[in-house]
Amino acid sequence: MSKFIVSPKEGVPFVSVQAMAKMIHDYGVEQCITDLVDALEQDYLRWDQFEKSSRFASHSKNGVIELMPVSDGEMFACKYVNGHPINTKRNLQTVAAMGILSDVETGYPILLTEMCILTALRTAATSAMLAKHCAPKDVTKLALIGNGAQSEFQALGMKAIMGISEVRLYDVDPAASQKTADNLSDSGLKVIVCRTLEEAVLGAEIITTCTADKTNATILRDDIITKGVYINAIGGDCPGKTELDSNILMRADHVIVEFEPQTRIEGEIQNLSSDFPVTEFHRILKGEVQARTSADDLIVFDGVGFASEDFTALVFLRDLIREQGGYEILDLIPQQADPKNLYSVVKGHSKDHSLVTNEAESVAMS
Repeated sequence: MSKFIVSPKEGVPFVSVQAMAKMIHDYGVEQCITDLVDALEQDYLRWDQFEKSSRFASHSKNGVIELMPVSDGEMFACKYVNGHPINTKRNLQTVAAMGILSDVETGYPILLTEMCILTALRTAATSAMLAKHCAPKDVTKLALIGNGAQSEFQALGMKAIMGISEVRLYDVDPAASQKTADNLSDSGLKVIVCRTLEEAVLGAEIITTCTADKTNATILRDDIITKGVYINAIGGDCPGKTELDSNILMRADHVIVEFEPQTRIEGEIQNLSSDFPVTEFHRILKGEVQARTSADDLIVFDGVGFASEDFTALVFLRDLIREQGGYEILDLIPQQADPKNLYSVVKGHSKDHSLVTNEAESVAMS
């Protein structure tokens, strides 16, 4: 099957926010996350095939703008994403993301899309996938610390993959917790809004930290973490931004990362020595390393989000819109009859727009 959704000469498929929202709503959030977990596992199993690099990051006083490129030799993916926690005070999103999937052979775009919703789905799927392989058996309770834009997706991902039945919410902003509780009211989960961090983590087998402030914070203290817990720490994802008491990392039986060179710069381990031992997740999936050897093991996933996960999500979206449609076509690449005569596009338009339009149509139909 061709990598393209439509012929490159027809234009570039584009998925808008509203189109994405309708498609995910109709297909189902939990089904999307379940499918994404399967796809992520397949791509992590071929980890060595990806051309990998740490993301490019441009930091400023109030945030960061990043580019996340990756290729498997057949297709290239890149996400533009920012992180500006102050934006919520401006009535703007903390994260504004968009992505592109391209054909390596021709360099032509296969797909352009919004990636705020898609990133929330792939992050929830990544969290659920790691929990599937690293959390205790038969878990029922999730503590969700930080109840912002990704919290509902995280809860539904753990429900779909891990079978949790109860989520315990805590945020320094009680309105954020209530928002999450309201959104999850018809999810089938028992949702408890907690007044304190200690109340939220009590009895939870999985603890997810997902906060936005760009600071070296201690969201999760060592003294409230019991043996056997699985910590899904995904909020510490850039230099100067962490969530965990470093003593938790020091006494953990395993600290698991995605791509070690990137996590050394951006993850929870940025505050530890450069030789602090970590395990890349693909090794656990391949059976090279066992994540958990005892029910008492304390396991930490230091998740920062890696470009290969966006690649997986973009390919998943490509396949989904092949079945469901829901995209529009962008006139993004010139399609003049003579590829060497780019000037004809401008010259033809200035004299007679209909001439160019007709020519483009004839090329598209050829």
